Amino acid sequence: MLLTDKRVLLIGGKGGVGKTTTSSALALLAASRGKKVLLVSTDPAHSLADAFDREIGDNITRLAPNVDGLELDPDREVEQHLAKVTAQLKRFTRPEMFSEIERQMRLTRQSPGAQEAAMLERIANVIELGLKDYDVVVFDTAPTGHTLRLLSLPEAMAAWTQGLLNANKRSEKLGDVLGHLTPNAGRDIDSPLADPNQHATAGMDARNKAITETLLTRQRLLQRTREVLTDNSRTALLFVLTPEKLPILETGRAVQSLQQEKLPLAGLVVNRILPDSADGDFLAARRSQEKVHLAQIEQDFAKLPRYKVPLQATDIQGLTALQHMAGLLEQAGL
Repeated sequence: MLLTDKRVLLIGGKGGVGKTTTSSALALLAASRGKKVLLVSTDPAHSLADAFDREIGDNITRLAPNVDGLELDPDREVEQHLAKVTAQLKRFTRPEMFSEIERQMRLTRQSPGAQEAAMLERIANVIELGLKDYDVVVFDTAPTGHTLRLLSLPEAMAAWTQGLLNANKRSEKLGDVLGHLTPNAGRDIDSPLADPNQHATAGMDARNKAITETLLTRQRLLQRTREVLTDNSRTALLFVLTPEKLPILETGRAVQSLQQEKLPLAGLVVNRILPDSADGDFLAARRSQEKVHLAQIEQDFAKLPRYKVPLQATDIQGLTALQHMAGLLEQAGL
């Protein structure tokens, strides 16, 4: 049902458990069922190109029939984001201040959260593009912690954006905008994602109107993104893990965080399970330990669907190997 009903799939998990392979195979599986798919990587490692054994980059690239790919580069997103902010600031600043603006932007480039903020805005735009032009958008996300920060950012950034507007409420015209942002006329930020009024800038001078419209455009975008990410009729998160201690522990923490945020976690892909045909004393010992970990997964995640995929004899790289992986996921029940 995930590939039939959902519009946005986010694939997460600890680094090295097979997120990219799973994401790529799911995209191919959806395409085999007649869906037009956009496969997007937010992982700085650019492993999507490695999986398909071809260059992809920051332009939509055809990877297979009905499957397009896109790799988002966090460093590139920060540069483009800051260049846009710099240009906007210079519109409202005297020329003698330009060097100070550029210095502040250089400092901002290294500040905590700059990469995540820039990536979130790009991801939000990609989601809107994907919902318009594709049946399914599959995100191959960065390792767990990065993914969780991104998923929690829409509300935090909307609150920050509204804080900027609150800071200007000494201006009567900007103060009037606040009444449209929250049910309490801007006196708090308990509902930073409340729907901003489309006519909030009516009557403003050109400078205040441009500043306010920039902030409101971002807030509306973040609001729409948050609505998509929390809508279990359109969005699903799948976490990939292997039957090993550290991935199990990390997945447990991630599941708890996602459930607290009320994000639509749809199940787990338990990857690289030793097949019964694997023989030898070494593999027998590994299988014995693996049974303990599989039992732990069954116990810890009993309320979540679990899709089990066997370990393959060779690396999964290239279209043929990924199509084989898609068949394994189908056999697992996806």
